[in-house]
Amino acid sequence: MHGKSGLENIDEKKATERIIEFLQKKIDEAQVDGLVLGLSGGIDSSTAAYICAQSLTKEKILGLIMPSETTSSEDVLHAQKVAEDLGIEYEIIHIDPLIKLFPTMCPHEANKLAAANLKARSRMMILYYHANSLNRLVVGTGNRTELLIGYFTKYGDGGVDILPLGDLYKAHVRKIASYVGVPDEIIEKAPSAGLWSGQTDEEELGIKYDILDQLLNLLIDQKLSEEQVSEALNLPLNEVIRVKKMIKQNEHKLLLPEIPLLR
Repeated sequence: MHGKSGLENIDEKKATERIIEFLQKKIDEAQVDGLVLGLSGGIDSSTAAYICAQSLTKEKILGLIMPSETTSSEDVLHAQKVAEDLGIEYEIIHIDPLIKLFPTMCPHEANKLAAANLKARSRMMILYYHANSLNRLVVGTGNRTELLIGYFTKYGDGGVDILPLGDLYKAHVRKIASYVGVPDEIIEKAPSAGLWSGQTDEEELGIKYDILDQLLNLLIDQKLSEEQVSEALNLPLNEVIRVKKMIKQNEHKLLLPEIPLLR
């Protein structure tokens, strides 16, 4: 067996300090007046919000809670709790009226994926509407695990200015969430994008985050072969190949649109 099967540890204090420095630097470079971020009530957005609140004064942070009819009431309550605990300004904007306009304008019937992505892209528009109006940056809440496998909507929750958690695997986010004071009930609940009723991330992905983190670490960071990863984690080889295919199919999401070279 090559490499190691466990995910490397992270120093929560140092990582948080680096993210705070990063946020402050980006605000200065862009010459903006603050930050806007979506609050979903989940661990990623909550962790990002807690770190933002350590990076600048609370009046310079706006949290937007943007539920749809498939958003659980628990998630909305958790998002409100985060904003109120931090003392930051927040707004609740229901996106269903915006979503329901599309069938009246577009003749093609939406499939499940198109409908789910429309929610994420509607939220992106609302975030940028506020950010542009207030001269602020949009803070994304995606983590390294999601980014590597493309588990986000292109020009939706992937449409942001900065990604402070983007180098952290999901397990690292959990550790930092606890360190910065995110409530336990948010850290411990099943991650869900709320794209349809009863949806959970792990069920949709077909793999637990703890295993996925380790798989990606071995495959991408340690550059082990599919066979070595399968052996190290005691996983079926076809499961490792499935995840690698997911990475390849979605890598375009992390790149600028491609341009053919003509000159």
